[in-house]
Amino acid sequence: MGNASQADIQKLRAALTAAVARADLITAEAAKVKAINADLEARNALLELQNEKMRRALYGQRSERSRHLLDQMELTFEEFEASASEDEALAMLAAAKTSVAPFERQRPARKPLPAHLPRERVVIPAPQNCPCCGSGTLSKLGEDITETLEVIPRQWKVIQTVREKFSCRSCQTITQPPAPFHVTPRGLFGPSFLAMMLFEKFGAHQPLNRQRDRYAREGVDLSLSTLADQVGACAAALQPLYRLIEAHVLAAQRLHGDDTTIPVLARDKTDTGRIWTYVRDDRPFSGPAPPAAIFHYSRDRRGEHPTSHLHDYGGILQADAYAGYNALFRAGRTPAPLTRALCWAHARRYFFVLADAAAQLKKRRRTTPVVAPLAVEAVRRIDMIFDIERTINGKSADERHAIRQEHSAPLVGDLEGWMRKHRAQLSRNAEVAKVMDYMLRDWPAFTAFLDDGRICLTNNAAERALRGVALGRKAWLFAGSDRGGQRAAFMFSLIATAKLNDIDPQAWLADVLARIADIPQNRLHELLPWNWQGADFQRKAA
Repeated sequence: MGNASQADIQKLRAALTAAVARADLITAEAAKVKAINADLEARNALLELQNEKMRRALYGQRSERSRHLLDQMELTFEEFEASASEDEALAMLAAAKTSVAPFERQRPARKPLPAHLPRERVVIPAPQNCPCCGSGTLSKLGEDITETLEVIPRQWKVIQTVREKFSCRSCQTITQPPAPFHVTPRGLFGPSFLAMMLFEKFGAHQPLNRQRDRYAREGVDLSLSTLADQVGACAAALQPLYRLIEAHVLAAQRLHGDDTTIPVLARDKTDTGRIWTYVRDDRPFSGPAPPAAIFHYSRDRRGEHPTSHLHDYGGILQADAYAGYNALFRAGRTPAPLTRALCWAHARRYFFVLADAAAQLKKRRRTTPVVAPLAVEAVRRIDMIFDIERTINGKSADERHAIRQEHSAPLVGDLEGWMRKHRAQLSRNAEVAKVMDYMLRDWPAFTAFLDDGRICLTNNAAERALRGVALGRKAWLFAGSDRGGQRAAFMFSLIATAKLNDIDPQAWLADVLARIADIPQNRLHELLPWNWQGADFQRKAA
């Protein structure tokens, strides 16, 4: 019986191994097909861009509308090129586990790096003894030089990495150090340059075509396709860090959630997509976990998106009263219904508009602003609650709970009674009545902060995280595609998390890109912003 059981176990193990191998093979084939399709899309976008440029050169259109069209086409090509490069890198990773031949894109011959840039020789130390026989009689045969474009703030140079070749006089064995790791395939750019390019695109909101033009003015002529190629490759290389940050955020006891619009290029116009953010920030209740943020992109604002983003999360969600979150709070949800906490800053803002004449004129609500006395009183009462919150910021959850029960709860109870009393005397169409209904309809979610010291009074943490996206829209105007929106959300997550931890995103990205391929998987957490020891790197960069 025992022998039969052992035989069955061996058969099952063999079957499992074969199934895993088949799954890896299928995954590699699918990744290869996806990379090929992405490459074809990038080529098609390039042909359309070239055709439009030739048509413009032939027929002489110089209108502002035509210039905007070219900008749109360049942005579309940029997104497709980056997607193709990212898919190629992921396909290579998938193919490495199987016998599937990796897909490699055909690229035009690259121009040599500018000859006028200074060269810095970094010589990899040669072995002192022959690794074959141990002899110390080595003679130099020559050297291989790899040139990598790197940037020191406002100073360009080309670093030459030299690998000297030696021949052993005793056994004639040729010895040469291994080739250095390059952040992206073909090693054309260094990590500091790549970090600068990524941060300027996603942190400073400068599209690649504007970066290209600036580099050309500084004497470094790079094509848009080359820059976009590097963005896609970097996105693939940084994915493991994003997964660690995402797991850290979703392990929080409480999350801030919010979303904002993002224009997305469509065939004849721009569609309105959404950027969602979920922020973990335990500092208000003296939590030990470091802050972090993740972003997601979607083409619309349907409730299925936050449900998908938080499908495994089971904690407290602080957000606005958007109905799309409701499925997360329903009884019977797996793993458990989320605790709902609404934002008092939203409610105060609605009252404040009715209480402030200047705000009404700014929003053009009416030519003659009318200040509502009830709104003024509501703002005064809410501000008293905010005053208490400022005194307990940073205290432990238990301390916050105790102070709120003693000082905030009576004020909140008085506010509820006052609103219900005056709401009964107002018509349904009164502006103040609508704001009161907004609060009273979900009063338990507004007062959840009284029973849990971890809950904040506002959702300002998420709004601050989205502020950069809102400001950036004026610079980059729109995302070139859905894939571009997803990649933007990916990079926003890394940059916002670095900022939350008071880390320079560009310096951090440069160090991460330089080290991520050499660091073991079990030490990847050392590269997370809150664990990063980058003082030495920043001093060297300075």
